[in-house]
Amino acid sequence: MATLSDWVHGARPRTLPAALAPVAIGTGAAAQVDSARIPLALLALVVALALQVGVNYANDYSDGIRGTDSQERRVGPVRLVGQGLAAPGHVKRAAFACFGIAAVAGLALTALSGAWIMLAFGAAAIVAAWFYTGGSRPYGYLGLGEVFVFVFFGLMATLGTTYTQALTLTGAAWAGAVGVGALSCAILMANNLRDIPGDTQVGKRTLAVRLGDAGARMAYCGLLAVALACVPFAAMSHPLAPWALAALLAFALAYRPVRTVLAGAGGKDLIPVLSGTGALTLAYSLLLAGGLALG
Repeated sequence: MATLSDWVHGARPRTLPAALAPVAIGTGAAAQVDSARIPLALLALVVALALQVGVNYANDYSDGIRGTDSQERRVGPVRLVGQGLAAPGHVKRAAFACFGIAAVAGLALTALSGAWIMLAFGAAAIVAAWFYTGGSRPYGYLGLGEVFVFVFFGLMATLGTTYTQALTLTGAAWAGAVGVGALSCAILMANNLRDIPGDTQVGKRTLAVRLGDAGARMAYCGLLAVALACVPFAAMSHPLAPWALAALLAFALAYRPVRTVLAGAGGKDLIPVLSGTGALTLAYSLLLAGGLALG
């Protein structure tokens, strides 16, 4: 029977910066136009975190019942179903409980902000979270996982946070959304790069599998470069926010992950790349958000 520690590790806490980061940037962009509303930002954070944990449990369940994450193939974090730590039904219910929390918080957020269009986007996010690895033709198995991450944990989470507070979108919000979306995709690319051998065996055609080992490593570095390029665009937004350039300092944290990836590390040696990219994403978002708010 799974312990509390197993459930916590099964939620994959290393991925949680990908949920916090867009909310921070979106709130910073709202503050830039004097429209930040902290209670709404906190509700957006609940939505983002619940969706992130929900999709992690949903992936655990779906991959586990397919045998994709069987014990002999795992080189990454705890998998509750694949390692036989928890019953599949319990993990499935945990995923849907998280989706329910996200739905309730999202409903409160839209009601308080008056941004009712976000209900449709929120519903789409929950559906997409389940069918990432769930259903008969999961799109995560077709190499489209990065599209989901970029759209929902980059564009929608960031722009939705800004819109529910300011009821408008700014150039800084768009630049930040693209940047954090690229970093979230980099986290997924690092994860899937590590899993290329096992995913290839079971026919899971992630983008990393399709690109091949060398291509996936270059894609990871390219995603970091996109995030880097978005910083000056955010700083040049209207109103001008030169302090947003402080986000460039976050890329000091990129040195070790990039060096590890380009050195050809594989398997468990890539696990620090996940935590390193998560730390980069968190620092990037906080520095960019603070810079925009000062602007």
